[in-house]
Amino acid sequence: MYFLSFNNIKPANAQGSRISLWSARLVTRCSLLASKIHRPQADGFTLMEILVAVFILGIVVTTVMASFSMVFSTTAAMEEAGAAFEMGKNCLNRIATDLENITIAERPFYKPPKTDDPPDPYRLQGANESIGGTRFAKLRLASRAHVPLGGSPREGIAEIVYYVQARPDGSWQLKRADYLYPYPRFEERSSDPVLCENVKSLAFIYYAEDGIDSETWDSESEGFANATPAMVAVRLEIAAGDDVFLFQTTVKLPLVRRKQG
Repeated sequence: MYFLSFNNIKPANAQGSRISLWSARLVTRCSLLASKIHRPQADGFTLMEILVAVFILGIVVTTVMASFSMVFSTTAAMEEAGAAFEMGKNCLNRIATDLENITIAERPFYKPPKTDDPPDPYRLQGANESIGGTRFAKLRLASRAHVPLGGSPREGIAEIVYYVQARPDGSWQLKRADYLYPYPRFEERSSDPVLCENVKSLAFIYYAEDGIDSETWDSESEGFANATPAMVAVRLEIAAGDDVFLFQTTVKLPLVRRKQG
């Protein structure tokens, strides 16, 4: 801090008077400057201004976070729906391929089974099963569309079984069993590939040559005159979140064993 003292200045003449006046003015200005330097600053924000700013910031942050959450949830839903659509399409293509390559035994080589005869290895059987109180279709056929697993080089006519299996979380999955001759006794295996997850419904509709349709079929049964269907319609529903996607197709079989008579 600097102090200015003018005690030794004495006005002796006019020039001295002017010096005294100048000195007085200088002292006055220095005093004013010193008072400004030592005056406490009163600039800043009041509590109300701070609260209003925090409130506005909270609204902005909430809006931005809600927008991001909406974008992320929409993206996740679209990805889930896309995965379900791709899975359903591939599943129907696989079923259609198996049906288009169906193998049946035709007359006169085919003989209706007797009581003690083994079943026809190339039979087609479609049934409905209740799983956890929900009905699902089950289909067994013989097809040349064998899919080798585990790097096996073997080829041939495979026994293919489509069946629905319950999962521990309460959902259902569609599995495909595929075994070459000699065909083992069918049983559900954990090693069978899963074609579809989150299955809501599965149905096969079998059409005879005369156009009569049925939800079940057994080419070994006299009730169907030991014939095979001419067409098979597939109806599959897959869940994706809150949405359910429906997939349908109809396959005309290349081989048909007609009714007797």
